[in-house]
Amino acid sequence: MRFLGIGDTCDLGALYMRLLADGHEVKVFVANSLAQGTMAGLVEHTSSWENELDWIKTAGEGGIILFENVSQARGALQDKLRKDGFHVIGGSAYGDRLENDRAFAQRVLADIGLQTASVVEFSDVAGAIQYIDEHPARYVLKFNGPNFSSYDNYVGRLSDGADVRALLRTKFFFEEQSEALSFVLMEHVDGVEMGVGAYFNGESFLGEACLDWEHKRFFPGNLGELTGEMGTIATFDRSRTFFERTLKRMTPMLAAGGYCGYINLNTIVNERGIWPLEFTCRFGYPGFAVLGPLQQTHWGELFGAMVSRKGNATMLPGFCAAIVLTTPPFPYDRETVEEATVGLPVMFDAGLSELDRDSLYYGEVGVANGQLVTSGMYGWTMVATAVADSVDEARCKAGELADRVIVPNLRYRRDIGSTLIDREFAFVENLGLLDPASQE
Repeated sequence: MRFLGIGDTCDLGALYMRLLADGHEVKVFVANSLAQGTMAGLVEHTSSWENELDWIKTAGEGGIILFENVSQARGALQDKLRKDGFHVIGGSAYGDRLENDRAFAQRVLADIGLQTASVVEFSDVAGAIQYIDEHPARYVLKFNGPNFSSYDNYVGRLSDGADVRALLRTKFFFEEQSEALSFVLMEHVDGVEMGVGAYFNGESFLGEACLDWEHKRFFPGNLGELTGEMGTIATFDRSRTFFERTLKRMTPMLAAGGYCGYINLNTIVNERGIWPLEFTCRFGYPGFAVLGPLQQTHWGELFGAMVSRKGNATMLPGFCAAIVLTTPPFPYDRETVEEATVGLPVMFDAGLSELDRDSLYYGEVGVANGQLVTSGMYGWTMVATAVADSVDEARCKAGELADRVIVPNLRYRRDIGSTLIDREFAFVENLGLLDPASQE
């Protein structure tokens, strides 16, 4: 099969490497100039995705285009390419709006019967400050659109919203932004944060749904910046109940919107039920690295089943623990932080087995002068994963693997999954949101 990856920063590099290892052909277009070193020497780059369309077309049913990230233009482009007869996996214009327009997504979720937290959309700071003055409460500040990073968002802590109000009065977020500023104030909801995701083939979901528990703060104990993700625990086990109460209800809307790809719905669960927060309408990094170790079906076969709408996907039992290994400028980017370092040597403990190496998912790395080095925009260096029957065993194995990656200034969290073990998994289970445990 032939695969053409299209994205800004080569987010799916490790996935491309696995496709190559399985004998498929891969080319990738990387739009951002600062990310040209990512996967250099490991995956073939192309300077023009348009020039590769004939290469994909001549592969017939075996030619697939993979889109990595969301934007209004990219979603519309995917829809057009599908109309032109290409097999495209990634999302759609509808999916891009679900992710980028938070108020719209909340209206969609309410329409399918899910309870939603109060969300108010703003395009000016003064209006938001006035709203807090008139409706004092604890809020979460979130920005619409793809041009904001996770660390731009802010989870308020004060019950009257005074900290969010104070932040809005500064120029920290807004001095560099355009006139098209769009953000929401969302009612804060206490509980356990968990996600549910599945593959959608344009008509229906295939395979089992995945449940995940992300760790987004930079430091242990939920301290520091909100990053895209510092680590995750995931499983396909016991997921049907939660899936049917949430994401599965989106089936007719996704089909009507031409969606084809992986989609995740992040939620908060508490004694009052499930509260959907936001969609991720793409694979995400390191999202695919969390899924990969739990998928018995290889990526090429899975993608073929998605575009043909024939066949299914087989998932493995157990828990996957994924630990994100980062280097500076993470959690920021090279456009924000001057003098950010790339080109650091990436090495491994000499005792790594073939299985160990297969459990490492490369991120922003490339080959320079024969040496594997850090590269790219953000410092998403790689992900260490492990699968086991229990969360505790999986997280310990992933941590041991992470310790054997040698990179100057490498940072990662050692507490991934600890609160899930201590209380959160039992809390979700006691709410009746998981399928009954197997008696085998």
